[in-house]
Amino acid sequence: MIRTAVPAEAPAVAALHARARATYYPDGLPDDGFDWAAAWRTAVARADGQVLCAVEQGRIVALASFRTPQDAPADMVKLFQFHVDPDRWRTGIGTRLHAACVDQWRAEGRRTAVLDVHVDNRRAQAFYARQGWSPDPENPPAEDDHHLYLRYAVPPRE
Repeated sequence: MIRTAVPAEAPAVAALHARARATYYPDGLPDDGFDWAAAWRTAVARADGQVLCAVEQGRIVALASFRTPQDAPADMVKLFQFHVDPDRWRTGIGTRLHAACVDQWRAEGRRTAVLDVHVDNRRAQAFYARQGWSPDPENPPAEDDHHLYLRYAVPPRE
């Protein structure tokens, strides 16, 4: 089931976020001291954004957080976070969650989606390419940048 996350789920969302992020840091997830549970509580509660989660057997197994970026046109959405529990990789849950995001974006009249992905996260880059994302021509990679910027044309309603 894919649904909107609720604030009480912020600790579970933060734990999933940490498990997924740890997979693309070769030396392990850096301890930045940041309160990710509080950040996720804020993200879930935002009136101008949404956090979707995929739930299986009462457990959050994937999540997506998106909203209009600051100073962007109203028909643009940024996918700020997209994570699948590593134990659920290659099961189709990420593809289903992505499709739910696209359905939501289409319903909101979004025409373009953008995201940035860590340069070392090759698995995510391949996933996004399979979903139709491509390098963002308005944000080419800068030297020593740790992120790649991707763009997606939200397909119109059929």
